[in-house]
Amino acid sequence: MRGKVDLGTKIFYGLGSVAYGVKDNGFSYFLLIYYGQVLGVPESRVGLGILVALACDAILDPLVGHLSDHLHSRWGRRHPFMYAAALPVGVSFWLLFAPPRGLGGDALFAYFVGMAVVVRVCITFYEIPSTALVAELSDDYDERTSMMSFRFLFGWWGGLGMALLAYGILLRPTAEQPIGVLNAEGYRIYGVVAAVLMVAAILVSALGTHRHIPRLKAPPPAAPFALRRMLRELGESLASRNFLALFVSGLFGAAAAGISAALHVYFSTFFWGLSAAQISLLVLSYFPAALLAFALTPRLSARVGKKRAAIATGTAGLSLVPVPIVLRLMDVMPANGTPLLLPVLALFTMIEIALVISSSILVSAMVADIVEESELRTKRRSEGTFFAVRMFVQKIVSGFGVLGSGLLLTAVGFPSGAKPGEVPPETLWWLGASFTPIVAVLYACSIACLFPYRIDRDRHQSNLARLLEAAEADHETPAAVAR
Repeated sequence: MRGKVDLGTKIFYGLGSVAYGVKDNGFSYFLLIYYGQVLGVPESRVGLGILVALACDAILDPLVGHLSDHLHSRWGRRHPFMYAAALPVGVSFWLLFAPPRGLGGDALFAYFVGMAVVVRVCITFYEIPSTALVAELSDDYDERTSMMSFRFLFGWWGGLGMALLAYGILLRPTAEQPIGVLNAEGYRIYGVVAAVLMVAAILVSALGTHRHIPRLKAPPPAAPFALRRMLRELGESLASRNFLALFVSGLFGAAAAGISAALHVYFSTFFWGLSAAQISLLVLSYFPAALLAFALTPRLSARVGKKRAAIATGTAGLSLVPVPIVLRLMDVMPANGTPLLLPVLALFTMIEIALVISSSILVSAMVADIVEESELRTKRRSEGTFFAVRMFVQKIVSGFGVLGSGLLLTAVGFPSGAKPGEVPPETLWWLGASFTPIVAVLYACSIACLFPYRIDRDRHQSNLARLLEAAEADHETPAAVAR
């Protein structure tokens, strides 16, 4: 059994999530407004395209998880996938934000869907094996929470750093386009810079954790690939009430977060009347939020356990999400354009995001603790399988999130090609009034689904002890037979 993990390993493990953070922010914050408002694809079609890509990817996720659990190579089960995915991830993300000039109509929509599928496939081959390392590098209940804290910190900082660069520098107003977030050329440069950052993060993380390959968990005995056996093993691994609780909770939570993320630019630009420079300042509040979650989450987990801490942080975050919008609908928030508005929004945002990140860290660490319970039942390590399904849930963020936000914009009659200050006030009112209850209900359902989860510190220690006893019995059996 493995306990403590050195700081360098945690940093290299965490750095790998920069690639996913950049990809996730790109899908969540920029795809809808880029293809919808800048390139002219109706928002509802953008949402549909993301859903199509998500459906294609959903078929692949369990397969990649299964393959990474069973791979036999001199570089272990995970690292060959990580190295192989680096360049395809960067190139495909760049192409997503660089459609051929002059492309429009159905051709542009087809290009968008195709490239979205390719990006998702490529990032899947990296993120699932990379994340699954947490359950192999340490068996310790608290150490896993610490490792996931590093991963979420770098994931958020990587994505936010790229978003800040986009808002503050790349998406600049020009003479032809005075609104920075509608600057088409800025998005093309954004794609190039993001691609380079993603490739670098993947390679650094893979190389930094490479030295641990000899002591990682061994795959099961080699066997020819068989679809029926794979499906049977997937079913056996996922047949857990604890995993089902986290899976359903993740679906609700990701859908809520996805809608919030996809509409972030719309609320910032049109509802709050912020400029691109002010949006970048608002994004700055996310950095201390991620750092706050990084510092506090392991302490919360050690004090009250992962489940209780996840429920507490999730509930507190839920109570804060709708407050600024509700206050605006009641004409209590500072008016748009006044000096007080941005600091108030930044304060609410920082606390809310810190709580959301903390809850996400805890749930991911809870997924890692299911691995040993599953091993007791199936006699197999299935880290890749569990995190593959977890990653599918995370992809709901940009899938149903973009779809739901696109449908919501259509339902409230949000105009295409809109400019700040020109959207009718009643449209903005209905946008806020519709968004608030939808997101609140989704988050509430997500928190409620955590209650059936049953693996606490004592049960996890019991699972480890039983696995150790089984391993010792397996080693003793041949000797006993020889005697």
